[in-house]
Amino acid sequence: MSKIFGARSTTDEVLDGVDLSGRRILVTGVSAGLGVETARALAARGAHVVGAARDLKKAQAATEPVRAAAANGGTLELVALDLASLDSVRSCADELVADGLDFDVVIANAGVMAPPFGKTSDGFETQFGTNHLGHFVLVNRIAPLLKPGARVVSLASAGHRFSDVDLEDPNFDRGGYEPFVAYGRSKTANVLFAVEFDRRHRDAGVRATAVHPGGIQTELSRHMTEEMLQGLLDSVARSTPAGGTGQFEWKTIPQGAATSVWAGIVAPVDAVGGRYCEDCRVAEVVDGEGLRGGVRSYALDPERAKALWARSEEMVGERF
Repeated sequence: MSKIFGARSTTDEVLDGVDLSGRRILVTGVSAGLGVETARALAARGAHVVGAARDLKKAQAATEPVRAAAANGGTLELVALDLASLDSVRSCADELVADGLDFDVVIANAGVMAPPFGKTSDGFETQFGTNHLGHFVLVNRIAPLLKPGARVVSLASAGHRFSDVDLEDPNFDRGGYEPFVAYGRSKTANVLFAVEFDRRHRDAGVRATAVHPGGIQTELSRHMTEEMLQGLLDSVARSTPAGGTGQFEWKTIPQGAATSVWAGIVAPVDAVGGRYCEDCRVAEVVDGEGLRGGVRSYALDPERAKALWARSEEMVGERF
């Protein structure tokens, strides 16, 4: 019988007894927080982890615990990746494809949250460009390396409940920028990407899923003022989670990374493929107000996912 995990499960509990020897796994955003913990848990069980980061010097220092924990042949290799630059994304992907080594799992973990208005080097709104378009190009370009049975895990967030994608004005060219509206758009895009990638690749045995790690205090919130953070917590406090009530509690980093490794390694693939997961389980569709519990139906809409895919191809100038 499969073990049952939940909101307080950690990476080590989820992967207890799992042997990942010979498995090759890409994790983006390994210079801090969830990315480092995800890489550590995987390398500790024998996986060959390729960790991608914008600042390799910072990542080298941050991933010392990964190398220290590596066992049973587990290794860590770092590659340069700036998701806010499509030149960097394409260079990273080309390097990986040239190596010709297959991947068993890709965990698209890196991201930014609620910065002031800005644009990537390619002219895209920072959060949509970094969180969605950067990963969109990276994962699609390395798709030939995904062997049958491989999984893609797209880190989304309960923040997708702030807003649906805006396919007519993805860069806020008409004004009205709000940090959390933009964050919500990018996180909805992360879910829709998993939905469409899964549809396109499942016949070849490659599946994709989106996950919400939970509320964790990491560098992701570095752009938030105390007032912004308190407003977010007040919003969460007013919410009612699916299936009941309960007081909000921060997760630890190992608890936050648990759903990523659960969905990427442990969960039945047919259960999570094309779905949105939270607290080491597949989430229910919940269209009510609030940020706690469930996924909004627009984030799983297959037609919306196809439309976003086409718009994304148009924006990056590539067809996949």
